[in-house]
Amino acid sequence: MNTNLWGGRFDKPMEHYTAAYNASIFFDNVLFEYSIDASKAHAAMLEKQKIITSGELSEINRGLEIVRKKLEKGEIAFDVMDEDIMMTVEKYLTEEIGSAGKRLHTARSRNDQNVVDETLYLRHMVDETKRLLKELLVVLVDLAEQGKEIAMPGFTHLQHAQPMTVGFYYMAHFQGLRRDYERFSELRKRVNQNPLGACAMAGTTLPIDRWYTTRLLGFDAPTENALDTVGNRDSFAEFCFDAALTMVHLSGFAEELIVFNSQEFRFIDIDDSFCTGSSIMPQKKNPDIAELVRGKSSRTIGNLVSILTMLKGTFLTLNKDYQEDKERLFDSVETLHTTLYVFAHMLRAVHFKPEVLRQQLEKGFITATDIAEYLVGCDVPFRDAHHLVGELVKYCEAHGKDFSQVTKEELRALGITQLDDLSCFTVDASICNRRSWGGVAPEEVERQIQVARAFVGQAE
Repeated sequence: MNTNLWGGRFDKPMEHYTAAYNASIFFDNVLFEYSIDASKAHAAMLEKQKIITSGELSEINRGLEIVRKKLEKGEIAFDVMDEDIMMTVEKYLTEEIGSAGKRLHTARSRNDQNVVDETLYLRHMVDETKRLLKELLVVLVDLAEQGKEIAMPGFTHLQHAQPMTVGFYYMAHFQGLRRDYERFSELRKRVNQNPLGACAMAGTTLPIDRWYTTRLLGFDAPTENALDTVGNRDSFAEFCFDAALTMVHLSGFAEELIVFNSQEFRFIDIDDSFCTGSSIMPQKKNPDIAELVRGKSSRTIGNLVSILTMLKGTFLTLNKDYQEDKERLFDSVETLHTTLYVFAHMLRAVHFKPEVLRQQLEKGFITATDIAEYLVGCDVPFRDAHHLVGELVKYCEAHGKDFSQVTKEELRALGITQLDDLSCFTVDASICNRRSWGGVAPEEVERQIQVARAFVGQAE
């Protein structure tokens, strides 16, 4: 006789190897807290609707708490024949309290039960993601405040472009991570819909109250359509996308820190506690943590591609394919959360070197755009000004000069008659004069910092 909870239709159980292939218990067991919470809400609703008695509800609640404690203590041995955490909880509940345990599954299916367990898990993890992102945003604002007067080169195409400040640099990374926070906040709203009561895919003939379980579980509303509810994995895919994009932002940030930490740049120093050495080269100090942040982004990108591929072409509603969403989701959650935590602490231990930055600012004719814009102010069309300054840079390179060494006569020979010398085009002047909204001028960076502080102060 088949002893599975679904076994009445079958003459014999699955072979052990097919049961092992079919089971998810060894990874979905992390959902047990959510599965028990949802079961208690479901039982309370059944009692309210007089589908079970108050005595049966008391027994079910007592038994669920016994199972919860055993799971917390690791006293339950997982068995592939039980398939998943939902059947495991029900099996041990029934062993504890007898026939009352068999009434718990009334008016629900593992289909909606699976979605509600995973949705409760995801809601909790989105909240944790937002908390960790907020902590990182606070770190960035603090570092921007500390570095708002430290000048450094800005880059395009990894070439010196224009002067900026360390504070401006950190505020740039703040913006991308702020958008990540906002995406997770939007996801939180979409996640907070109650799947419980959709049952297998068409609801139930029994007089359930989905609004009651909605209130008990803290959802905003029940889902609208049972067929969609059971087949919907949008929020799991959306989390994986948001996680992948956040990790891409962190990966690019980490890459900059790796380059800035190199012997060729020497812009920063990363604290020893976030680096490792070489087993053969005594002098090495490797930025391994930053490199791992860069590398682990591939996991979240892969998880997103995997979950989208799994969903492509599946028949609405439930398919066993959907079992594959869990490991992808769990891994993205774990990877993102550990990375956010480690990255925030590593950033606190990164120190820019003002003297090295100042030396680097002398290279690359970094104030060239300022000269072109000055000529525009003298009624020279920008394209002409651009060409003139390009000729100036070429002349300086050919003669081994920087802008400050160019004479009035040389400027005239190059066709630049509006200036007698270039001494006013300093790095500090360049920074101070870029007052456009979002620019690098000190007062503008200070405004950005204050806006950022207001954002994190209001963030949930």
